[in-house]
Amino acid sequence: MSSEKTLDDEDTFKILIATDIHLGYLEKDAIRGSDTYNTLDEILKCAKTNQVDFILLGGDLFHENKPSRRCLHNSITMLRKYCMGGSPVTFNILSDQTVNFNTTQFPWANYQDENLNISIPVFSIHGNHDDPTGAEGLCALDLLSASGLVNHFGHSQSVERIEISPILLQKGSTKLALYGLGSIPDERLYRMFVNNQVTMLRPKEDQENWFNLFAIHQNRSKHGPTNYIPEQFLDDFLDLVVWGHEHECLITPSRNEQQLFYVTQPGSSVATSLSPGEATKKHIGLLRVKGRKMNLQKIPLKTVRQFFIQDVVLADYEDLFTPDTPQVTKKVENFCYAKVTEMLKEAERERLGCPLTPEKPLIRLRVDYSGGFETFNVSRFSQKFVDRLANPKDIIHFLRKREQKEDIKDELNVDYGKLVKPTAVEGLRVEDLVKQYFEAAEQKVQLSLLTEQGMGKAIQEFVDKDEREAIEELITYQLEKTQHHLQARGVTTEQDIDTEIRLFRDSKKNTTEEENDIREAFSRAKAQRKERGVDAVDHDMSDELADAFMNSDDDSSVTFPAPTRGRGRGGRGRGGRGRGRGATASEAKAAGRGRSQKSAAASQSRSIMQAFQAAPSRSQAGASRSFAADEQVTIDDSDDDTPIIRATKPPPRPSTSSSFSRYSSQSQSQSSRGVAFEDSDDEDNPFKGPSRGSRR
Repeated sequence: MSSEKTLDDEDTFKILIATDIHLGYLEKDAIRGSDTYNTLDEILKCAKTNQVDFILLGGDLFHENKPSRRCLHNSITMLRKYCMGGSPVTFNILSDQTVNFNTTQFPWANYQDENLNISIPVFSIHGNHDDPTGAEGLCALDLLSASGLVNHFGHSQSVERIEISPILLQKGSTKLALYGLGSIPDERLYRMFVNNQVTMLRPKEDQENWFNLFAIHQNRSKHGPTNYIPEQFLDDFLDLVVWGHEHECLITPSRNEQQLFYVTQPGSSVATSLSPGEATKKHIGLLRVKGRKMNLQKIPLKTVRQFFIQDVVLADYEDLFTPDTPQVTKKVENFCYAKVTEMLKEAERERLGCPLTPEKPLIRLRVDYSGGFETFNVSRFSQKFVDRLANPKDIIHFLRKREQKEDIKDELNVDYGKLVKPTAVEGLRVEDLVKQYFEAAEQKVQLSLLTEQGMGKAIQEFVDKDEREAIEELITYQLEKTQHHLQARGVTTEQDIDTEIRLFRDSKKNTTEEENDIREAFSRAKAQRKERGVDAVDHDMSDELADAFMNSDDDSSVTFPAPTRGRGRGGRGRGGRGRGRGATASEAKAAGRGRSQKSAAASQSRSIMQAFQAAPSRSQAGASRSFAADEQVTIDDSDDDTPIIRATKPPPRPSTSSSFSRYSSQSQSQSSRGVAFEDSDDEDNPFKGPSRGSRR
């Protein structure tokens, strides 16, 4: 096709994106034992058919940390079959590969090894299932890396500080910075982000001409207060984030309106749990990157076993049966049989014309029997579908919702659980709660001197950083500033004072002045604490209970030993061949996110409040970063090839002395740049024109 030739020119990266393949899952099952191997074969065959430049895997290539011999044999066989060959690799690596591939004695990309013929390089981070363990810190990916089949990157050898150095790739005029971070227990990584111990390096030269791609394998949805990684923690210079670990396929990129990057979640290629998130259609992505533009094409997987799930609430079928109906249990069983049969017929209709799809589907019927109903014999029920399903033993899942009292008129029968834990509060920030409180409060208890944002941040600083003087110092600072303002205006009467205070407070809302006041107050609080010699609570404690990892991938539990503080591995021998090192990536310069900067203003580089805030100052006057407002990265979420839309590049920054710079999105005023995605229902033409959602 002419459009395909236009897309796939000498300046375009073609990248196949997949995550959570889970090789070896249920490999001993008579029906489902080969599912993961068939799907990996399809993924690699798709990469070869589309002649991609490389494959990017977002973790959990293997289901277990120590795969079986069959699993290793099959993976090595398929990688050798599809990724080896005489086709040339047309991109170069400019960064220091001894830093990028720090887990092997052959620190260079496998396609640059003179003893190997690699036509499709595979770059992969590790997940929580195949994470490095043991004294040597090795994982199954390291075996494939040593054999020259996979390039394992994104492995942090320190449990106290993480420094993510990108793999700098160049194809023609396109420059791609590939960042990766392998799985780390969510609680620990959350704490490290809060304590400014995660640094992302950026190339100093032509900094704004690089397309920044980040692969991460963590909880994206919130499973607890710190058992996830908020998207707002990631730096705002990123263009696209490939999120692994979450199994629901949400491959269509979603835009983060605060950080102005896109997130794609390819999901797993096999259902490891019978949950609703696994029932969505499985896809992989074909990403094209040219300059500062990108195009994402969804590719449905045809070898994935069908999975249908349905919820049934028996109390909703009063016209068929009630708990008092004679032989109600038998009628419920017949009703469930009809539901399962209906799903089987639907699976058969969808499988027509798809010979690669396995014949027997997965079926799950979740039955809510609350209201006085009884359960029936599940084993006897399953015998009716032994030859028609892939999971006959767990078709039916009975559940019963806890009944709650709705009558709250009588004070003795109040359900205090509802009052204490309202569902609407889930996921809100402290600033939001403070704002909601004062919006709902009476006028007489409204704030007079402080703004809701300032009070919310002061409370957050107290909770997260144990800055006990944060609230008091903020009040004192605002009181002094208000007094000086009143003296300068010459206000004397009580009524005029109240009016002037209200106007003065409202004039600072959502402005740079408000941000500066908050930072100054927090700096004073820290200074007072240091003068008294009182240290804040150490939030980086190596409590193994705090680091307990909650696995959200499947129903099985996987236990991982918590790394010991200060046990970072030293450098190992890497041979004397520094393949592919470019002159642009030789050293790193200290700056930005770390704690090395001593100034009071810089010490506020990225607290948890700043990570969560709505960032109104991106477009304020005086910002140190000013990019073109129409800069775009366009995305195609259709299954058809479409031309890439050109976008205006921002003016390049002056280059500095070192090759890399540490980046902190809070140390500079945030820019108005951002990727733009036109969400369209028209599959043939997803690009309707200029972006309407770019930030102004």
